[in-house]
Amino acid sequence: MAKNYEMDMCSGPVLKKMLMFSLPLMASGVLQLLFNAADVIILGRFAGDNSMGAVGSTSSLINLLTNLFVGLAVGVNVVAARAHGANSKDDMHEAVHTSMLLSIISGALLAVVGFVFAPQILKLMNAAESQLPLASQYLRIYFLGTPALMIYNFGSAILRAVGDTKRPLYFLTAAGVLNVLLNILFVVAFGMDVVGVALATIISQCLSAALTVICLTKEREEIRLDLKKLSLNKHTLISIIKVGLPAGVQGCIFSMSNVLIQSSVNLFGDITVDGNSAAQSIEGFIYMAMNTFYQAAISFTGQHVGAKRYDRIPRILLCALGSVIVTGLVLGWAAFIFGHQLLSIYSDSPEVIEAGINRVRVICTTYAFCGMMDVMVGMMRGLGHSTVPMVVSLIGACGLRVLWLMTAFQLPEFHNTFTIYASYPISWALTFLAHVVCYIVIWTRLKRSLKAVETANGL
Repeated sequence: MAKNYEMDMCSGPVLKKMLMFSLPLMASGVLQLLFNAADVIILGRFAGDNSMGAVGSTSSLINLLTNLFVGLAVGVNVVAARAHGANSKDDMHEAVHTSMLLSIISGALLAVVGFVFAPQILKLMNAAESQLPLASQYLRIYFLGTPALMIYNFGSAILRAVGDTKRPLYFLTAAGVLNVLLNILFVVAFGMDVVGVALATIISQCLSAALTVICLTKEREEIRLDLKKLSLNKHTLISIIKVGLPAGVQGCIFSMSNVLIQSSVNLFGDITVDGNSAAQSIEGFIYMAMNTFYQAAISFTGQHVGAKRYDRIPRILLCALGSVIVTGLVLGWAAFIFGHQLLSIYSDSPEVIEAGINRVRVICTTYAFCGMMDVMVGMMRGLGHSTVPMVVSLIGACGLRVLWLMTAFQLPEFHNTFTIYASYPISWALTFLAHVVCYIVIWTRLKRSLKAVETANGL
């Protein structure tokens, strides 16, 4: 039965299989964001805009603290995909058990750091004084559930590596339904405000983690999880860290730049913060849909490298880029066109809606550049190069955003939210172009290396 969920990415039409891989993953991401949006909507409707803004303003900080370890899941995906493509049962066995123990350790570290330091970091972010107590309450409870979050992410990375994106969707759906029901119970019925939302979140995360673990313990032998065999294999751990750590560091630095942007947005008051939070929630759906092709680029390229099918990698790049451009343009412009209607779901305040529109107008219409940038990163990581895209992204995207805030935004005539938001599309476009150049260099060197090996074997 397990094989019915797996996918041989190294044969057959690339685009068809990429869509078969990506659509369940896209549905998982959209569902996850729907459930997260339910948190914000229920708070906005039944607890007020202040509670909604308090939870929304924590997203940058949550991403900052979790991205380092979520990035390691990228390393898990690449290592497991290569083992699967090479049909190496021993390597896959080590990947499963090393990654799952690593997820537990990562989650425990996050829980401690988040619980202890979240309030202090919120103050450094210039969080609105009226929202600080609620945001601190939410974060401290949220981070207690991060071990479950990491277990689900690492377990899902293993399943994606073998082409299975359906069962993570099922697990997430079950957890999300539970999350919404608990939100209604805790917030609407019991009046628990942000505490109720946080408790609902961590309980649902525990369910998705439990379902993932149960799934892996019932898999076929080479990818079956045996809890008694959890260990950190040195070679496998180094391989995961080699790819995953740069991805995690990049995610952290990106989040730091977003924290700076959030801090700048906070300067414009509660209404702007509330509108910004609602707009970010809408953008999340577009980003998650585009991000599936980043994940597809990693998994497809990883399996092909393991199987030594380098001839199909250019096709993977074209399919992933074409798919993400169409997705970004269609969803981004739809969000802009129906922006008022979408934002009214989150708040009935005209001022909050208008503040949200100011962000949607800039970000959503240009979001395809972000997806294109990520696909190039995914291709290079699938090929085993994670440090190069990290450095380029940090300089091209994060560095430019920080420089933008320190220069253009400080000028009186440009001291507005439009200037803040404009830093995103400019950095995406420039970083994408830089990634294209780096990919061409890496691919050219790889082809030369392969040709040299073929010549040597021929001799």
